Amino acid sequence: MHSLFRLMEENPVIAAVREPSDWSRAVASPAAVLFLLCGDILSAGDMIAAARSAGKRVFVHLELLGGLGRDNRAVDFAALRLCPDGIISTRSAQIRWARERGLSTVQRFFLVDSQSVETALETALSTRPDYVELMPGLLPGVIRRLAGALPCGIIAGGLIETRSQAVEALSAGAGNVSTSCAELWEG
Repeated sequence: MHSLFRLMEENPVIAAVREPSDWSRAVASPAAVLFLLCGDILSAGDMIAAARSAGKRVFVHLELLGGLGRDNRAVDFAALRLCPDGIISTRSAQIRWARERGLSTVQRFFLVDSQSVETALETALSTRPDYVELMPGLLPGVIRRLAGALPCGIIAGGLIETRSQAVEALSAGAGNVSTSCAELWEG
């Protein structure tokens, strides 16, 4: 896991892939870490294998992968059959379960108001994910605040479409940005 943290530090842009047709481009890109936000249980194994053969690390968003339930068995299936480096989830129970299974974890939070920011802070301190992904990623003040309060990595995601937006999020304290904008994966 330590090598994953180092890899994330050295490669701040994460390729967030929403369409299976974009997977090959992400695998061929300089991005070292890929977020699999599409596909299903029949295609994910081959997608992860292709990324691994290219030296990439892969996190699978369990709620966006077709064919999985919404319980801890989804984590078990991913860990045992798909073998990603980690999982992404909005669900605290899945984050805890995945950590117990030795997977790296990204807990995704949608920040829509000040209450959701407080809830994200309390939840992340309780679940202790390896990373939190803050969405949208265009909230430098919130990123600064949570980066100073959480003992885990911060990923800014959602609506990051330009290099200047990525730089702003990173300057505010995010260690990484996740983006589906393929031009930003290219470096």
